[in-house]
Amino acid sequence: MDRSEENVYENPYENQSSGTYETPYESLYEEPSHLPVDYENTGPDRGGIPPPPSLPPNHPHRKERSRSSSSSSSSSSSSHDEREKKEDSSMEEEEEEKSKDLNQNRGPPEVVEDRRSSSSSSSSSSSAPSEKDEPTSTKEGPEVSLFVRVSEKRRNMRREHKTQMLIVTLSVCETLESLGKHKQRHREFLLTMTDIASEEDKDPDIELFVKAGSDGESIGNCPFSQRLFMILWLKGVVFNVTTVDLKRKPADLHNLAPGTHPPFLTFQGEVLTDVNKIEEYLEEMLAPPKYPKLAAKNRESNMAGNDIFAKFSAYVKNTRPDRNRALEQSLNKALAKLDEYLMSPLPDEVQTGRSGGDGVSARKYLDGDELTLADCNLLPKLHVVKVVAKKYRNYDIPSEFKGVWRYLGNAYNRDEFTNTCAADVEIELAYKAVAKRLGK
Repeated sequence: MDRSEENVYENPYENQSSGTYETPYESLYEEPSHLPVDYENTGPDRGGIPPPPSLPPNHPHRKERSRSSSSSSSSSSSSHDEREKKEDSSMEEEEEEKSKDLNQNRGPPEVVEDRRSSSSSSSSSSSAPSEKDEPTSTKEGPEVSLFVRVSEKRRNMRREHKTQMLIVTLSVCETLESLGKHKQRHREFLLTMTDIASEEDKDPDIELFVKAGSDGESIGNCPFSQRLFMILWLKGVVFNVTTVDLKRKPADLHNLAPGTHPPFLTFQGEVLTDVNKIEEYLEEMLAPPKYPKLAAKNRESNMAGNDIFAKFSAYVKNTRPDRNRALEQSLNKALAKLDEYLMSPLPDEVQTGRSGGDGVSARKYLDGDELTLADCNLLPKLHVVKVVAKKYRNYDIPSEFKGVWRYLGNAYNRDEFTNTCAADVEIELAYKAVAKRLGK
C-alpha cells in the first residue's frame, strides 16, 4: 500500500486544541478491554486514537478492509513514544466512561440497531467482533403485525374447531340417547316376549289323586291309577301326586270330587274323573311339539291283551275246583294271543326289514320300541296277573310265551313303569279278600 494511502487513515478528525476526538453522533462502543491492538494511536507525534473510516453496514468485504486498516496501523505503531502511550491510556479511560453512559441510555433494540447503522467512526473497529459475538435477533414492525394476524387466525380456527367438536359431541350424545331409548324399548319388548314365552313354556297345573297303600301314604294297588301315572311321566310334564286313603278320606276331597274314588285328576283347576276321558284329554292338551305323542300307530296294539285281565279275575275269584282247570286254560289262551301279537312283526318292521330272518318281531313293546298309551293300559294289569296268580293260585305265565316274557322284561327296565308300580306286598294285600280259596 502507498504511503499516501496510509496517511489517509491517520487522524482525519483530530482536534488540534485538545488532542481528543469530538463525536457529533452517538455511537455504540465496545468495552475498551475488548478493543484489538490494531486500533492503538498510529499518528506520528499526535495524540488521540484515529478511528477508521466508516464502512457500509453488512458489507461482504468488511473483514478484508478491517485487516487492511489494521496492517497499516501496525506499520506505523513503531514510531510511538512513551508520552503518547500515557495520553492514549487517559483517552481510553474517558471513552470507557462515555460508553457506560451510552449503555445506560440505550433504547430498544430497534433504535440501537439504527444507531449502529448510522455510526461511521466506530464501524470498522467494532463491527467485526460484534457481528461474531452478539448476533442481533430484532424483528421489524411488519413481521410482528403479520405474526399477530396469523395468531388471531389460528385462534379463530381453534374456536371454529372447538365449536364443530361441540356440535359433533352433542349430536353423538343425542344419537346415543336415542340408541339407549331404542335399546330400552327393545329390552322391554324382549322381557315381554320372555314373559309370554315363559308363560307358554310353563307347564299347566296338574295334580293326580291315586289310591293310597295300607299305610295311608304309599302308592296302593290300582292299575288305573298307575295308567294315568305312567301317561303323565311319559309326557314329561310337571305334576303332583297325592295319595288318598280311602278309610280316612279328607273332607276337602269329598268336596272336590264327591262320590268319586281315585284315580281322578285336576287340570288347571278342572276336575276330571273318568279314566278313559282323562287319557284322551291329556293326549289332546299335552301335544307336540312340546310334549310327545303317545297314541299307538297301529290300532291292533290298542286291542292286544284287552281280555287278559277279565280272564284273570274269573280265574282268581273261582271257588269251585271243577272249574279251575277250564278258567286257567282260558287265561292261557288270552296270554297266547298276546304272545302271538308280540312275536309277529308290525307292518313298518316288514317294510324296513327290521324283523328277523325267521319272520319274528324283535320290538320291545306293543307298538314298537317306545312305550305308548296301549302299554300304559296293559302293563299294570299284566303285572298284577303275574303277582296275584302266583300268590293265590301258584300260577306262572308259561315259559313258551317268549313274547310276553320279553315284553315284561323290557318294561321292568323302564323307570316310568317300575317307579309307578305298587309294591308286591300291597298288590297281594289288596287281593287277599278277593282271591277265594278253592273248595275241597
